[in-house]
Amino acid sequence: MTTGSSSTSRPTENTISTFKGQERALRADRLGTGGLLLSVLAATGPIMVVAGVMPTTFAVMGIVGQPLLFVVLGAVLVLFGVGYAEMSRHVHNAGAFYAYVSRGLGGTAGAGAALLALVAYSALQVGIYGIFGFEVSGLFATYADLEVAWWIPALAAALVVGTLGRLKIDVNARVLGVLLVIEVALVVVFDIAAVADPAKEGLSLHAFNPDTLTGAGVGTALCFCIAAFTGFEQAPVYAEETSRPHVLVPRVMFLAVAGVAVFFAVSSWALTVAAGPSQIVGAAQKESANLLFSLTESRLGATFTDVLHVLFVTGMFAALLSFHNVVARYAFAMGREGLLPRAFGQTTGTSGAPGTGSLLQTGISVLVVVAFAVADDKPVGDPTAPVLQLFTWCGNVGALGVILLMAAASVSVIVFFARRGAAAAQAWRLVTSALAAVALLVIAGYTVKDLDVLVGAAPGSAVPWVLPGIIAVALVAGLVQGLVLRSRAPEAHARIGLGNEAFQLEKAATVS
Repeated sequence: MTTGSSSTSRPTENTISTFKGQERALRADRLGTGGLLLSVLAATGPIMVVAGVMPTTFAVMGIVGQPLLFVVLGAVLVLFGVGYAEMSRHVHNAGAFYAYVSRGLGGTAGAGAALLALVAYSALQVGIYGIFGFEVSGLFATYADLEVAWWIPALAAALVVGTLGRLKIDVNARVLGVLLVIEVALVVVFDIAAVADPAKEGLSLHAFNPDTLTGAGVGTALCFCIAAFTGFEQAPVYAEETSRPHVLVPRVMFLAVAGVAVFFAVSSWALTVAAGPSQIVGAAQKESANLLFSLTESRLGATFTDVLHVLFVTGMFAALLSFHNVVARYAFAMGREGLLPRAFGQTTGTSGAPGTGSLLQTGISVLVVVAFAVADDKPVGDPTAPVLQLFTWCGNVGALGVILLMAAASVSVIVFFARRGAAAAQAWRLVTSALAAVALLVIAGYTVKDLDVLVGAAPGSAVPWVLPGIIAVALVAGLVQGLVLRSRAPEAHARIGLGNEAFQLEKAATVS
């Protein structure tokens, strides 16, 4: 007799049928192409990148050719996406990265990738709370003449995000969609205004000249800019919640990579046009994160700039919610397969959301924000440590982890198809995966090498070694867990990365 079945009738097309029952499965058919694309793109935080990452790259690295850099990185990530998308047709698991690594490199490697992914995406999400809280505090000071400590809006946001994370994913997609469309529209308006009213150098294409990508700062600029793409690779995380994952997931990934590359290349070029290619570095060093707003105010007025400031905050909120959903689903997949306690592998009520995973990420966010708030002895409105430390430290830890996961996934694609005798049929995809793996490992090397610049660490500081150490510890701990499972619970080890397929196999074995 099987368990987990509520009736003896044959399941309909929309019925979830797993050995463990509906509580062990995310709800299918929640997302179509639009909802999935919006959920993925929200993590990129368009205004956050245009207003924060781009000016920082211009100022700190002195790289005028940032638009060309986005084109180059877009090409690298398309190479990565070719094999990654093909893998998504064969593996539908909320564990995404670690499921792919498991299928290619084995369960032990998958366990290492699982914990690495959980830590990396959690760090990316938590880091945004620092800059979010500071920006909201600034809005209160500017428009309400109130002094509000940064950690108050940060904690409030954590609670709101946690609440939304327990709702249906299609509800989240609508929230993310509205915020994303508005902020993208406003950035496009700025791009058009910059082209219509360029600096004295006119509509110069100098920023796309390969000669602009020379010098010692290029490697570090790569690290800054690739973090702007983080999000597109999350599409497979939602595979179980789409109607046709083998079609929608690859489609959304390529739409996301292409859209992000073009959008950021054009927007960073618009910044050079508005300030002038010869002046953009100096302007960014002078204005810092205010560069976009100062260029906007002179062309579109104070009211538009005020709205842009507000959308800067809502864009960060959208990124917080998007990363929160991803972490919750990784925790769900890990709980379902025995890498976390079983409670994490259950969905919540009628929403079908991974409620326990959502609570976990909310708890982590609150604890980290409180820890940084306790350590903050600066006056209200002072953007120095630990507010910026929370953002830069966690952001770079997360970005490094995701880069390594993408490299591992690329290698896994090669092994996965080679072991199945499909190397010849998939030859061109294996070549692109190999090229992507090499490029991503080079970028990861630059990230570790230049981490002191990326986080603004003082000479002799231990921070540039401690932060990569977090990634190393997560990876090693995951590998050790995998080895222990292989020794003590080989059946559980064999299920790593299989998701609901493991339960279906177990059900079939029980019936026979």
